Amino acid sequence: MLNESIKKLIQYGVETGLLPECEKIYARNLLLDLFHEDSYEEPQEEYKDVNLEEVLKDLLDEAVKRELIEDSIGYRDLFDTKIMNCLVPRPAQVQREFFEKYEESPESATEYFYKLSQDSDYIRRYRVKKDKKWKVDSPYGEIDITINLSKPEKDPKAIAAAKNAKTTSYPSCQLCVENEGYAGRLDHPARENHRIIPITINDSQWGFQYSPYVYYNEHCIVFNGKHVPMKIDRAAFTKLFDFVKQFPHYFLGSNADLPIVGGSILSHDHFQGGHYTFAMAKAPIEKEVVIPGYEDVESGIVKWPLSVLRIRHKDEKRLIDLADHVLQAWRSYTDEEAFIYAETDGEPHNTITPIARRKDGMYELDLTLRNNITTSEHPLGVYHPHAEYHHIKKENIGLIEVMGLAVLPARLKEEMELLKEYILNGKDIRSCEKIEKHADWVEGFLPKYEQINEKNIEEILEQEIGSVFVKVLEDAGVYKCTEEGRNSFLRFIKTL
Repeated sequence: MLNESIKKLIQYGVETGLLPECEKIYARNLLLDLFHEDSYEEPQEEYKDVNLEEVLKDLLDEAVKRELIEDSIGYRDLFDTKIMNCLVPRPAQVQREFFEKYEESPESATEYFYKLSQDSDYIRRYRVKKDKKWKVDSPYGEIDITINLSKPEKDPKAIAAAKNAKTTSYPSCQLCVENEGYAGRLDHPARENHRIIPITINDSQWGFQYSPYVYYNEHCIVFNGKHVPMKIDRAAFTKLFDFVKQFPHYFLGSNADLPIVGGSILSHDHFQGGHYTFAMAKAPIEKEVVIPGYEDVESGIVKWPLSVLRIRHKDEKRLIDLADHVLQAWRSYTDEEAFIYAETDGEPHNTITPIARRKDGMYELDLTLRNNITTSEHPLGVYHPHAEYHHIKKENIGLIEVMGLAVLPARLKEEMELLKEYILNGKDIRSCEKIEKHADWVEGFLPKYEQINEKNIEEILEQEIGSVFVKVLEDAGVYKCTEEGRNSFLRFIKTL
């Protein structure tokens, strides 16, 4: 059984290009050592189109049988990464191949690296396929919705073992360069099959990699070579355009640098980008504006639920100058009438979520105005999903959501199935603890539909979840898409 699985895995390595023919014996011996096996007999059967998920399951079952690991998802994920590292080229080989491809074109380089990141199982294709995705129409364009299921839930064994494990601060976080090749722990993912491309951004060393969870096509992460906090400043705009110049087919954006409106990892300076066009990028300019001293820069308010100023120019330096000017003004801007406060009790509230791209031969920068103020009525944030929508989305509205992609919690998959059953059978939603939080919402939209049946219930739920997400984005907008909101937005722009 072990011999067959090893032969299959090596064949997979050859088929995908991870492993050259001349390294088959070397890789086999690494795998035998991993399984504490001294001998090997080549199976006679030939294998083609090897299913990676199946062969890894067989190998992991064998590791459990040999008592090399415990049978839980935490230990299996650590061990299958060791298995895959027996096939993956060393970092220097990957970097050499990437930059050779880059000489052909940036697209060739990223295409190679993205495929390798999937073939190596760093991006687990078979888990990403489980993600539930759909699109919904909205007044702002077609919005993307995803229920992310590719992050495995921690099992009780792993949680218990992690509590008893020795604590360590290495690597400092999951974005540090020290993750490349790291074996991982129960409280830190294994990264032995992970590779990083070194790039220069703003005259400093950065890393380029893909997200293992792939929220959208070629979802990449660009991170500082040093473990330093995120900061939105003039240098951040320079970094965005430095990357976009090197990879003009990718956009690159940053989470905001304050809690509530920021991303999940504020402790490490990083950006996210990729090869995908979000609804926000397609959204038109609703109101053109002219900013004194920057009359040559195309500027305007975007038709979008969040408050976005889009600026365009052939020279990215003009955009960097203007973006810095807008940021400095916004940081210190207070408009009590619009409930915008630069700070309260010494705590700053205003920041920006920026997104840079190349489009039609021009550089383009979207500046999304953010404010993280809280009140007793909205303790999680005034410009944050309001409590009435927490049954669908309670988490921060970060960069990805800002651009028009809802990243919704995995719990919604089961809850949607239960809602279908209860709605179709006329059962009391409030009687089920798992879905009672959805009762008011369901009672609100049901009267809109003359007929609800097994054929249309899924589509109805998807559409209504999408409608809630649009409301969530509107909550996050510091200026609402109303006449009053637009006038308040223009008041700020007139201060520039």
